[in-house]
Amino acid sequence: MCSSFRGCSVKEPHDLIAELKPAHHPRLYGSAGCETWSVRFSPDGSSFAWSMGYGIVKLLSWPLTSEDSAKAVCSEEKTLNCKQTVWALAFGPCLSTRVDASHQNAHDHELLLAIGLNNGVIQVWVVSSGNLRFTLTGHLAPVRDLVFTPNGSLTLVSASRDKTLRIWDLAKKGASPHVLRGPNYWVFRCSISPDSSVIASVCNLDSKVYLWSLRSYTFMRHLTYDHERTMASCDFSQDGALLAIASYHLTTGWWLDLWDPYTADLLTRVEDCELCAYRSDNLLTSLSFSPVGLLLAFKDYRALRIWDMEQDKLVADTDHNRASGVCCAFHPHGGIIATGCRDGHVKFWRVPHLIPSLKHLCRIALRFSISTYQVEALPLPKKILEYLTYRDVPKQKIVYCKEHCR
Repeated sequence: MCSSFRGCSVKEPHDLIAELKPAHHPRLYGSAGCETWSVRFSPDGSSFAWSMGYGIVKLLSWPLTSEDSAKAVCSEEKTLNCKQTVWALAFGPCLSTRVDASHQNAHDHELLLAIGLNNGVIQVWVVSSGNLRFTLTGHLAPVRDLVFTPNGSLTLVSASRDKTLRIWDLAKKGASPHVLRGPNYWVFRCSISPDSSVIASVCNLDSKVYLWSLRSYTFMRHLTYDHERTMASCDFSQDGALLAIASYHLTTGWWLDLWDPYTADLLTRVEDCELCAYRSDNLLTSLSFSPVGLLLAFKDYRALRIWDMEQDKLVADTDHNRASGVCCAFHPHGGIIATGCRDGHVKFWRVPHLIPSLKHLCRIALRFSISTYQVEALPLPKKILEYLTYRDVPKQKIVYCKEHCR
């Protein structure tokens, strides 16, 4: 028997706290060019970047200073005209919450915003001044994702439709990037483990997840699916012991899978319920682990949902109504999550305030430093080993089912 999430178990989700509306509304709903494909908070949480469609990126101070968030304007707002469709945003340098700040050199660098464009160019802007610092060229197709390594360096990883990942060292002017080749399909998303050792990437029509070593720039292993599906997104947990993968099929629904990246074991799955499975207008588009606690947000076209994995229940289920969401990003201090919509809007939602258990804090402190194999070699009781390796999560399918699906 499968366990299930049910909509009736979630409190009424009146948690929309702010909304930003684009200056130019699309003539037709869903018309190309107006989408907010990426939203990001800066590592310290003081800035917010919004790709508002039509090649424009807004840089705003956070929290928003205007009570009327639809018209939020402040003296520090900056408008970056990229003149190309913006697919990806990334702030850097990025500080991991699990790495001792005394061993990081991020404070030696000014805050940058990398922007991935439709023509394959990556623009790097200085956040404080709003000036373009330099451009990175080499990709031959749209740059779909960007991630800075969370070790405080200026190492940037880019994923592109040209079927490559590129690793750039922005601290070395003019240095050629390392190019990772292998997939035969567009690379849609990438994520970097908290210890900056592994890159996970997913391709649109490839039913495999690619794991690469960021230390040797070599391929490590695949996480392989049995059935054909479109891969949509990926993200590592706070301790790097879990890798979440979002995928879908146009006729059979979507899946959210949790893998052990060390052993390539599929631990558990959340999937669309059968009543919704044949709706091709509902695709799982984005997911993100919270930097605080064991929360996993996942975004399909209908709603944003937040799963408290420690309690194994949904703690938020927020309907987007007509405006289909395509991306989401947590505030680095928790408490807020931003979602970008196909019509160019951004919505900010309150995340339930949950205090991680002491045993979970001990688990992430341990798992950040050692692999699954090292844990399994410890002379500990079976239940403790299962907890430390996340083998205590339900092994059968976790089916999301909502009573109002139709």
